[in-house]
Amino acid sequence: MSPSPSALLADHPDRIRWNAKYECADPTEAVFAPISWLGDVLQFGVPEGPVLELACGRSGTALGLAAAGRCVTAIDVSDTALVQLELEATRRELADRLTLVHADLCSWQSGDGRFALVLCRLFWHPPTFRQACEAVAPGGVVAWEAWRRPIDVARDTRRAEWCLKPGQPESELPAGFTVIRVVDTDGSEPSRRIIAQRSL
Repeated sequence: MSPSPSALLADHPDRIRWNAKYECADPTEAVFAPISWLGDVLQFGVPEGPVLELACGRSGTALGLAAAGRCVTAIDVSDTALVQLELEATRRELADRLTLVHADLCSWQSGDGRFALVLCRLFWHPPTFRQACEAVAPGGVVAWEAWRRPIDVARDTRRAEWCLKPGQPESELPAGFTVIRVVDTDGSEPSRRIIAQRSL
């Protein structure tokens, strides 16, 4: 389960930025909370099978799904976050159900579809989204959340390429997917959540 830091990412700016964040963050159990809308995802009858979480960070979602009996592959550019996740999984005796992968999602290749559920929260890169959809097994579900641009764009500190354009992510879904639910959240960091299922 232990993540092997990739030498190719040693000087990657996102790795450096996120490692610095996690090195200064509280590593206690309170931070390992699952995403708030996980229940919404699971109520749509996700089939049995493994789960893939992208941009996982110190994922309470991965831990929760592992505790429910799922095998989870979790990928992140921050090896610091993955080490903290590994330590918490070991403490909870869930390490044998987690596979941790240190990778840059912008160059990640998914391989053949085999995951019953593919999750990602607050990361957006259209080619990665399409790769993630290819990783979904027939009958499986992709659940994705990404930022939308706020009405007051002048005050938005996020780069435009990190945010959804109008019609995304639905417009990026490959053929064979049916949208189950789309939810827009508002506030200072508006986002869009999509749940879609791949046909059998």
